[in-house]
Amino acid sequence: MWMDTFQSFFSIALELTILFVVISFVINLLQAYIPYEKVEQYLGGKNKGIGALFALLFAFVTPFCSCSTIPVVVNMLKKKMPFSIVMIFLFSSPLLDPTIITIMGVVLGWKVTMIYIVITAVFSVITGFALEAFGFEKSVKNVVMSGYQAETKKFDIKVALRETMNLMRSVYPYLILGAAIGAVIHGLVPTNWIASTFGSDNWWIVPIAAVVGIPLYIRLSSMIPISQVLIAKGMALGPVMALMISSAGASLPEVVLLKSIFKKELVIMFVLSVITMSTISGFIFYLV
Repeated sequence: MWMDTFQSFFSIALELTILFVVISFVINLLQAYIPYEKVEQYLGGKNKGIGALFALLFAFVTPFCSCSTIPVVVNMLKKKMPFSIVMIFLFSSPLLDPTIITIMGVVLGWKVTMIYIVITAVFSVITGFALEAFGFEKSVKNVVMSGYQAETKKFDIKVALRETMNLMRSVYPYLILGAAIGAVIHGLVPTNWIASTFGSDNWWIVPIAAVVGIPLYIRLSSMIPISQVLIAKGMALGPVMALMISSAGASLPEVVLLKSIFKKELVIMFVLSVITMSTISGFIFYLV
């Protein structure tokens, strides 16, 4: 059993390592063609529909975890960008990582990945505009923090390699951690137990998974291999995706950071919005 667990770990880790290095290198090369200055102009423009689309695009091309998103949010607020656009970016940025989404497509399938992208993008836009409509813009504190400054990149293989290595140092450990957890689940947790406890008939697991995911702080990169094993073991797709979205979309460290720039009512609404997004998303995957 332990030998099967180690073999599973090395198999999952090798597959994810190859995918991660190749995909992140290609994406770092392609980022040289992204006009960041124009993106920021559209983000702060008067047309909020176009601003929302560019907020999703900006979230996609800036591969940050939930905590790393905060300085960018502060920078956007300092530049007086519309509150709804800032919130759309805040919700979507940790969920729309280009490298991890590509790995998700290879590991979990492109149908699941496309549904995931559409759901997270739509809910991020709806939530961002809803929070602005209900007047939560007044709950933003006046803070001073060094924000993220987007740099214009040039097509350079050496730069792409360096940034791939930087990404490896920050994200790869979580990917390997996920592979290790997935291997343990694969080798030691009985398939029948997972299938009977977390199977498709147990719809109530979805909201529980959405709530449990937030304090766990499992990064999206860790959840991919774990999700692959859980689904293979018979766990329903709904609770898996609810857990993935809630754990990546919000975390206790992020909530603490948000409390420094948002008032209490907006922080609470942010957490409730992530739970709602992940729960409804889980039910959509449950039905699909």
